[in-house]
Amino acid sequence: MAAVVGALSAFAVQGGAQADEHEGDTQILKVVVNGGRDIALGTTEAKKFTLQVTASDDSGIREDFTVPSLWNGTKGLVIPDNPTGKCVPHAGAPTTSTCTYRMTLRPRIDPQDNTTAGTWKADVAISGNDGDYMGKDAAATVQVRRNAKATVNAAPEPVKKGKTLTVTGSLTRANWETYKYAGYTGQPVKLQFRKKGSSAYTTVKTVSTGSRGALRTDVKAATDGYWRWSFVGTSSTHPATTTADFVDVR
Repeated sequence: MAAVVGALSAFAVQGGAQADEHEGDTQILKVVVNGGRDIALGTTEAKKFTLQVTASDDSGIREDFTVPSLWNGTKGLVIPDNPTGKCVPHAGAPTTSTCTYRMTLRPRIDPQDNTTAGTWKADVAISGNDGDYMGKDAAATVQVRRNAKATVNAAPEPVKKGKTLTVTGSLTRANWETYKYAGYTGQPVKLQFRKKGSSAYTTVKTVSTGSRGALRTDVKAATDGYWRWSFVGTSSTHPATTTADFVDVR
């Protein structure tokens, strides 16, 4: 048993095994990070999320014997805040359990630098009560992306119908090396409009961000409504949509 514990601990600390390890009938059935959603990480606030492992063994899953970790393949390693997790047997199927671990991603510690934005891998090892075990490299993935922020301002307010309305704003994103937000230049951002009384936005045009992430364009004022900027994101940067700016057209 001590040898198995050592092997599983090494699996986590090294950030992934060279190949999946398996002994006996233990099976890792499903691994989900952050409920299947991307993680947007800023410059100061730590992000708390869960890693869930569903596994089976004919003797049941041993709660204090699981070893998950999350890493990006080259740098950065996150291990659970609660190493033993909380394993709950499935109703009517006690040989299958879902184990939940609470994890924290800290922008000043875990990403290390901006190159770590992108796909992070969850490596998992789990054991049955009878000593059987399974270790799986890259059992699940999650996108850890630099948080983005966008602002909007439509002017003048109010505006006469048919006159020019200027919509400005900016797009910035977190820098994990300076721990500040900086302009994200050369990015396509959608200018969207929602007519007063409607619940749906339509895209009016797409504008590329300029110096320091600046946004600016002119449109003709036609009717009362709400204006916003919407950025779909990139492989390294999370999407961002501004709050709406209402303009009264007279």
